[in-house]
Amino acid sequence: MFKHNLQISEEIKLSKDIITSEVITLMKELISIPSPYFHEDAIMDFTYRWFIKNGMSAYIHEYHESRITNFKGKNVISEINGKSDGPTICINGHMDTVNLCNGWSKDPYEGVVEGDKIYGLGALDMKSGCCASMLAIKKFHELHKTFHGKIIATFVSDEEGPYGLGTNALIEEGLLKDVDFSIITEPSEGSDNPCYPDVSLGARGGYGLEVEFFGKAAHAALPATGINAAMDAGKFMCELEKIDYDEAAFLGKGVACVIAVESDGGACSVPDYAKVKLFWHIVIGEDEKTIENYIIDAVRKANIQSTFKISFRDAPTGGSKGYMPFIVAKQNHFVAAFLESIKDIYDREANISYFKCIGDFNYLGSRLNAPAIIFGNEGKNFHGADEYATISSIIKTADIIYNFLVKVLSDNSCSSFGKNSENTQGLTVC
Repeated sequence: MFKHNLQISEEIKLSKDIITSEVITLMKELISIPSPYFHEDAIMDFTYRWFIKNGMSAYIHEYHESRITNFKGKNVISEINGKSDGPTICINGHMDTVNLCNGWSKDPYEGVVEGDKIYGLGALDMKSGCCASMLAIKKFHELHKTFHGKIIATFVSDEEGPYGLGTNALIEEGLLKDVDFSIITEPSEGSDNPCYPDVSLGARGGYGLEVEFFGKAAHAALPATGINAAMDAGKFMCELEKIDYDEAAFLGKGVACVIAVESDGGACSVPDYAKVKLFWHIVIGEDEKTIENYIIDAVRKANIQSTFKISFRDAPTGGSKGYMPFIVAKQNHFVAAFLESIKDIYDREANISYFKCIGDFNYLGSRLNAPAIIFGNEGKNFHGADEYATISSIIKTADIIYNFLVKVLSDNSCSSFGKNSENTQGLTVC
């Protein structure tokens, strides 16, 4: 087991300090501000003011994606610097949500509390993770005026949008270039073992793309004289369900999902064009070329007559074209410390899992050359009606993040957690 000379005390456990009412108050404030992606200005302004009000430095980082979306977005960054060299810990969360769906039985912007559950749009994904991070950082700032290293907390926009523009901008502009370890507080429900406390040590990646089919128009009374692009697209989609995907350690298998189909033969014609839009999740060892090979094989087996064209979606930058899969070793010394923090607070071993979906964690885990883990709260119905997070898990998550920060940054922390430590895989003994 990872050993350290830090004595766990009442200071480490925040449960007596971060009381339920504090969590509920902040959650209600966050939930009450509608923040669908591309419309996050109000919640970013609130988050910035919250840090300033609580005595911490923060600034609003503005970016402009001019190539495709022409979106002008905001992130909130809070940096807390220690008095000496040490690791840089990034804590990342997104303040945007998906758009409101139908079927809610609760007010999606009230923060309705029922027992241990707090309901609201984005309550689980992921305003609860941001709430836990904010409260953990606040307590660390209050109790540790001197420490080693740096905390960079990033509360970003457009994670739910098409390109993860907020985090992508931070990476593209070099603001995260010195990060040694990232914690992304996405909810456990997105993992393959969603039982709190759950730590994901990696995630599948993915690409958006489309396959176009080009047939031959003809009168619908004589379909054999044409080439029906819609029919060929249908045959192709059926073959997608039969693909024998490669399997990778820990991440399992990728999968293709049809997200849209387009074709129209007019009033009475054989359609000469069809388009199938896909999102294709991949595992380590797969990339654009392997996806193309899967598609070519599916087209061959479908025995279609149309010609076809594969096009990966255009993107603002090369780094945001796709979400690359990643894994981090359980033996990494930051991971080992985080897992020990879970045991300190929760008195049980964490579940180890791997995320099935994609998000900003892919950017952080694959583009910074530094390990990243996903650890968030429990709840249900993310991206759906009556979404909720549990209040008790928000408190525990804040406790665990705080414990970890003390463990690796405080003046009593193990000296091996130095800046850019070479010991990234083995266990550390102090």
